Amino acid sequence: MVIAIDPVLPICDLTQSYAPVGGGGIGTYLREKRDYVLSNSDFRLVQIVPGPVDRVIENGRHVWVEIGAEQVRGSPNYRFITRTSAVRAVLEQYRPQIIESQCPWVLPWTAINYRRAHPDTALVAGYHTDFPNTHVYRVGASLFGDFVARGLRRLSASYAERTYREFDRVYTLGQDMRSMLAQYQVPHVDVLSLGVDAETFHPARRDPGLRAELGLPETGPLLAYAGRIDNEKRADRLLSMFRQLPPELGASMILIGDGKLRAPIAEAVRGLPVVLPGYCDDRAQLARLLASADVYVSAMADETFGLSVLEAQACGLPVVGFASGAMVHRVPRGLGELVELDDVAGMARAVAAIWHGDPHAMGRRARAHVTARFSWDQTFETLFGEVYPRALVASRRRQHKPGWFRRSDAQQVLAGHLR
Repeated sequence: MVIAIDPVLPICDLTQSYAPVGGGGIGTYLREKRDYVLSNSDFRLVQIVPGPVDRVIENGRHVWVEIGAEQVRGSPNYRFITRTSAVRAVLEQYRPQIIESQCPWVLPWTAINYRRAHPDTALVAGYHTDFPNTHVYRVGASLFGDFVARGLRRLSASYAERTYREFDRVYTLGQDMRSMLAQYQVPHVDVLSLGVDAETFHPARRDPGLRAELGLPETGPLLAYAGRIDNEKRADRLLSMFRQLPPELGASMILIGDGKLRAPIAEAVRGLPVVLPGYCDDRAQLARLLASADVYVSAMADETFGLSVLEAQACGLPVVGFASGAMVHRVPRGLGELVELDDVAGMARAVAAIWHGDPHAMGRRARAHVTARFSWDQTFETLFGEVYPRALVASRRRQHKPGWFRRSDAQQVLAGHLR
C-alpha cells in the first residue's frame, strides 16, 4: 500500500458509514467532494472506507483506500472496521493535515490518537446523526426496555461529549443537531447544508414508459421512495401506508434501495402494484426513476438532513412524510404534507389529497425551493472557506503556538489551492 505522496496539502475523509451498494448520503457526499476537489482545487484527497479486502486505488490527486472489514451483522451492505492499526498505517503514510471523520464509532479515536502523535493535524468531524438517541436509545428500548435504554443513552452521550470535544471543529447538518451537541458540551460547531445535483435530478428525466417497463398500472399516482430498506428508515411503514390508500385511487409504488427488509417486504407485496428494483448506483437512472413518479414518500422519524428528499424535490415531486427530524425543514408548507409520527393512515390521506389537488404545481414549487437554496458548490465552499479554516486556527491554538495566522489568513491559505 505504498504510493508516492503529492507535496500538496493532503486532506483525508475517514468513515465507517459507507457501503458500495445500498448506501445513502455519506456515499453521495464522498463522491461529490471528490468531484469538487478534483475540479476546483489542487488538493490531494485521501478517502478511507471499509471494504471486503485492503485495497488502494489511485487516480491522480484522489486516493481511494478500502480497509478490509467484516460485514455488520444483520446488514447485507455495511462493513465495520476494527483493524485500526491498518487505518493508522494509511494515515502515517499520507500524513494529512486535515482529517474529516464522518462516523461516531471507533475511527474518531483513531484520528484523535494520530493527532496526538502529529499535533499539527487538524481534526474535523461531521455529526450526521444523534446516535445516542437514534441508534442507542431506540435499539436499546426495543431490546431491553426503556429503563435500560435510558442508561445506555446516558453512557453514549458521555462518549459523544468526550469524543467530539477532542475535535478542532464539528459540523452538523441542521440547527437542531447543533443544539443537541451544545447539550453535550460541544461548543465549536458549524452548520453545513448538503447539496443537490439539480442538473442530474431534473423533471426532464421523466419517462412515460417507466410504468409499463416495471409492470405497473398506467393510472393513478406512482409513489416513490429511495434509500435503505431497513428498520432505521422504517420502510415497513410505507407498506402499511400503501395498504390504507383507497383502492379507487389506483396508486402504485416503487421502493428503490437495498437492506435487510427488502426481501420480507418483497414477499409481503406479492400481488400488489409495488416493485423493489434494488439499489441504483447510476445517478441518471435514479433521477429517471424519481422524475417518473408523482409523489415522494418517506417514513423516517430521525432524518438528519434528507438528501434523498432534496433529490426528489429537484425532480419535481411533492413529498409526504412524518413531521419529525429534518423533514420539518425539508418540506415547508406548500411543498408536500407532513403528518404526525407513525400516522400511516394520515400519510395515506395526504397522498390522496395531493393527487386530487395540483401535484405538478406543488412539484414545481419544490424544485424552485431546492435549486435556490441547495448546491454542492455551496456546501464545499462553506467547508473549505469556513469550517476548515476554523479547524486550522483551533489546531494551532491548541498547540499554544503564538503569532500564527487568524481565520482570515487560514482562509487565504486554503483559497490559494482552490480554483
